[in-house]
Amino acid sequence: MKETVLLGGYTKHEGQGVYRATFDSETGRLSKAEPYITGIGSPTYLAVSKANAAYLVDAADGKGGLAAFDLNQTPPQLLNTVLEPGTSPAHVSIDEKRQLVFAANYHEGRVNVYKINADRTLTPTDVARHHGHGPLPEQDASHVHFAALTPDGRLAVIDLGTDEVYTYPVDDAGKLGTPAILKLAPGFGPRHLVFHHDKPIAYLLGELSSQISVLQYDPATGGFTQGQTQKTIPADWTKHNGAAAIRISSDSRFIYATNRGYNSVVVYSVSEDGLELTKVQQISTEGDFPRDANLDLTENYLLAVNQNTSNATLYSRDSGSGKLTAVQKDIVAPESVNVVFLKA
Repeated sequence: MKETVLLGGYTKHEGQGVYRATFDSETGRLSKAEPYITGIGSPTYLAVSKANAAYLVDAADGKGGLAAFDLNQTPPQLLNTVLEPGTSPAHVSIDEKRQLVFAANYHEGRVNVYKINADRTLTPTDVARHHGHGPLPEQDASHVHFAALTPDGRLAVIDLGTDEVYTYPVDDAGKLGTPAILKLAPGFGPRHLVFHHDKPIAYLLGELSSQISVLQYDPATGGFTQGQTQKTIPADWTKHNGAAAIRISSDSRFIYATNRGYNSVVVYSVSEDGLELTKVQQISTEGDFPRDANLDLTENYLLAVNQNTSNATLYSRDSGSGKLTAVQKDIVAPESVNVVFLKA
């Protein structure tokens, strides 16, 4: 099967924006990544709707926000931008049912909500601003790093700066209600989470603590209860590390997370009840500072991108053991920090 791979990234040095490559899941080969969406300020994260519109991070003239592009055109055509004074977001997700887009703004400590209009452009509908701080230097203020739906349609918002996970009710108009809040141990520094596909359980990655925690989710209240927690790096690693991306296989049997500093992908098996993780592998990303990794559509492969060395590594995946094997190294990926697989 032919798949399209989109790589979002910075435009500070050699990066030109979003790159596109073709992946053949039958042969396991990835083509050279070519510039695809350019002229955008550091599109470090993007999400693609079922209507084939891309919503990506954008920054220009001291403003930050999102840009909407029509991927049915070649090259993709800009639909509109929604920018406001300040920095650009760090994470973007889509609510297909309510036709909403959520953007988590790390530096501004807020989550923005946008309505997807009939022409696939965006209109702002709401914003929630967080306040507070944590004990570490990186936690000087609120730093909202992630915003995406829970299985029952609430919005899970992760605040790295305040060591909290917020769960907001969302209405059809894109307005946020009063959230349930999980307070984590000081310095946990939460970044991203993924949900089990069949059980009310989530897996939370802590960037600053290099930890992963199992969270039980209560659909009645939207609240989380923290369970098993373990490190994503070896106990004897004393240099800097920041956990970054977390992904889960569609059968919910394996979790994959990246470590920036230890420069690896760590693989966990998930117990049948979903409540316990067991580390099964720690494998090098063959580069420096892997910000993202993602499974391809067949889940027989995983692609990791290294920000500082502008390269990517492709792994084959054993669906039985969850283990990875590097099959293609030194893939050119200029300043890439986000990986999205789509049907070609």
